[in-house]
Amino acid sequence: MRIPLYFKSPLWQRFFAGAAAGGIISWLMFFYMHSIMQEKLIQKLHKQGEYIKDLEEENALWEEDYNKLNDKNLERLTIQEVKVTVTNFHLYKIDRLSVAEAVEKIQDDLNSTLLSKDLETVYEARSLLKKSIENKVLEINKKKYMLEVSEVLYYTTLKLEVKLKQVR
Repeated sequence: MRIPLYFKSPLWQRFFAGAAAGGIISWLMFFYMHSIMQEKLIQKLHKQGEYIKDLEEENALWEEDYNKLNDKNLERLTIQEVKVTVTNFHLYKIDRLSVAEAVEKIQDDLNSTLLSKDLETVYEARSLLKKSIENKVLEINKKKYMLEVSEVLYYTTLKLEVKLKQVR
């Protein structure tokens, strides 16, 4: 058996010519579509790069404003809570309930005057605050005690450590 000669049969010649022309046309279409798609992707990446750059600049501005506001707020802090602790109640053999009641009295007195006050104002009046606490006389278990301020910490929570002195 023999393979027929292609150059003598016009049917085969048309088939191969059509296949070659179709291959060339499809290859050209592929290159055209691929180049258009790549161009669109490059444009999209360029736009996204610009958008990211704008967002980073905006974010930097927001951070700067946020830091400035934080600094201003730190300058203008207010007292939000007052905590008082008594350190030497064991010395006078006072029970914890009586100490807790005394601490509550002191905190109520200080809360009415110090809450929502500016931290700078409270700090400037620290000697007045100390004298007002030390001039207070508390009655615990039918005995009178004066307070002595041993430590004061100024921040949003004003922490006071006081010692008891028995009045004779």
